[in-house]
Amino acid sequence: MKIILREDIGKLGKFGDVVNVSDGYARNYLFPKNMAWFYEKKYLKAIQSLKDDIESQKIKDKEEAHKKAEEIEGTSITIQVEVGHDDKLFGSVTNIDIAEKLRETGIEVDRKDIQIDEPIKKLGVYKVGIRLYPGVEGSCKVWVVKKGD
Repeated sequence: MKIILREDIGKLGKFGDVVNVSDGYARNYLFPKNMAWFYEKKYLKAIQSLKDDIESQKIKDKEEAHKKAEEIEGTSITIQVEVGHDDKLFGSVTNIDIAEKLRETGIEVDRKDIQIDEPIKKLGVYKVGIRLYPGVEGSCKVWVVKKGD
């Protein structure tokens, strides 16, 4: 049976592809989960239009991510922490703390996109990577200093 995919499906194909599958697979799995349409030529133009819209949106998102990466590159944030004996931090600086400080400077970043290998537990200057879009990353400097300095 010929079908048109409504979404990317592993080894089967990508959105808008016309593929042949068994009747049972289409009727019992793909159609009930709204993962495919019946193949009809009249839908191909509409699907191509949707594909073009998706591609233009991806290009626009990538351009915005590049602009945001340039903005982040010049950013330096300071996080003040309480320290104990021998300048050891009480707790640690995590990606949540970095996201909040960036938000205060006007840069909106999801905490899950901030890439630190492990929480920061010492005073100093750190370069932190931020994933903005697949293939687009930025980085900022994070200064971890003693509270009251």
